[in-house]
This record gives sequence, structure tokens and C-alpha cells, in this order.
Amino acid sequence: MSDPANQARLLADIAAQLLARGQMLATAESCTGGMIAAACTDLSGSSQWFERGFVSYSNEAKAELLGVPPALIDAHGAVSEPVARAMAAGAVAHSRAQVAVAVTGVAGPTGGSPAKPVGTVWFGWAVGGAVHTELQQFPGDRAAVRHATVAHALQRLHHYLG
Repeated sequence: MSDPANQARLLADIAAQLLARGQMLATAESCTGGMIAAACTDLSGSSQWFERGFVSYSNEAKAELLGVPPALIDAHGAVSEPVARAMAAGAVAHSRAQVAVAVTGVAGPTGGSPAKPVGTVWFGWAVGGAVHTELQQFPGDRAAVRHATVAHALQRLHHYLG
């Protein structure tokens, strides 16, 4: 979905799904630094369905903005399923949105480890009172990982709204 036209069509579908539900979207982003929110707000009329975006790059921001317990980050690391889940839930809890997408990962080129190599991304989607999580491993450089993360986040959001 790196094609801008495909992304625009997907976002238009997401917008229609949210509008039909009477719901708003919030984003909670670490490794993408606001790229998902930027993609959403590229669509004219997004103020009708996009509520806000949290860029929680540091562990402190995850705690302060989203209510992610520091003990959870200490126990599992910032790039983990429990933190992605807490970020998605926190985005809903700390906004007027009913739906959220969260991403936390290692975009590279540094920061990777054998357990969490560069390209490791945890996702969380809060939809319909449930939080769905998923782990993905993306190849490529920092830009490729970040763009793949945005694409996957939106594709799966569309799926969960459908």
C-alpha cells in the first residue's frame, strides 16, 4: 500500500466506516512519530472523524500522555505487546475517540537487539471495546520500516472496522 492513491482510497474507506459508526479516531505513535496522524489528516474533512494524535516517542511520554504504567514498560520494554495494548487503550481513555491505533517499534538503523531487531513493530487497535494486537517484522531502512508500519496500521484498522 505504499502507493499514495491506494492509501488515499483506504483512508476514504476508513473515514466512511468511522462516520457510519458515529465514531472518532485517535492515534498513539512511537516509531512513526505522527506519520499515521499526518496520513489521516491529509484527507479533507478528517476533522469529522479524526480526534487527535499522540506522539509518545519516549517512555515518559507513553506514561504521561497515555497512562502506560512505567512498571509495564520496565517489565516488558517499550516495544512489546503489553505496551502496544496499553497505548491503544490509553489513546481512547485520554481522548474523545472511541477507536484508536497504536504503534511502538524499532525503526532503526540503531536500537535493535537480538530479541527485538530493527523492523520489529507491535501494533494495537482499540475498536468496539476490545484491543487487538499484532507483531510485525518489516525489512528495509528506517524510512521503509516507518512507511510499512503506517500502511499496515491503516490496513488492519480498516479490517477491524469492517
